Formats: sequence, structure tokens, C-alpha cells
Amino acid sequence: MSVYKNKNGKWTAFIRYKDWQGKSRAKKKETFKTRREALEFERDFLQKKTRDVTMGFPTFVEQYLEDVKPRIKYNTYLDKKYIIETKILPYFENKGLSEISGTDIIQ
Repeated sequence: MSVYKNKNGKWTAFIRYKDWQGKSRAKKKETFKTRREALEFERDFLQKKTRDVTMGFPTFVEQYLEDVKPRIKYNTYLDKKYIIETKILPYFENKGLSEISGTDIIQ
């Protein structure tokens, strides 16, 4: 994991991570104007790729919607997105996946 400045003045994020099978992978992206943008991309990318139970609920919802979108009809996707964003997400917004219990879901 590193962020560095290129010769052309752009910031590059070079990220090494392990995929869901445990294989080592690398990702390189060179289009950032500031170091802050590159670090933010690196943090978001790693959070999405780790798929850990300590991730926040909003991140999980974002990944879920990305995964389910190609497999269902568009109107079904919009219905799911609406229900999640208006009913479920406001309640679990500040919780991690590991913090959600069965009683929270029932409430």
C-alpha cells in the first residue's frame, strides 16, 4: 500500500491486497490530483475488498446493491434500493456488521 506522486504531477495509489480466495493481487490507479484523494481511494478500495464483518453497514449495503444489480430486473433493484435507503439504513447507519444483533433486526 503506497501513495506517491508521479513525474507528471499526478498522485498514484498502488495497493496490494488478498482476494477472497487468499491470492495476492495488486491495483494501481494514477488519476488523482491530490494526495488526500489517493488515500481516500485506497481506504475505500481496501474496505470493499476485505469484506470483513467489522465493516460499516452502509459499506455493506453499497456492496450488496452492486452485487445484486446485474442479477435482478431494474424495477426490482429500484424497489430494493428504496426500501434499504429509507427504512433499513437510517436505523443501522452508525453500526458495524458485527455490532448488529438479532434484537436490533426484530426492532
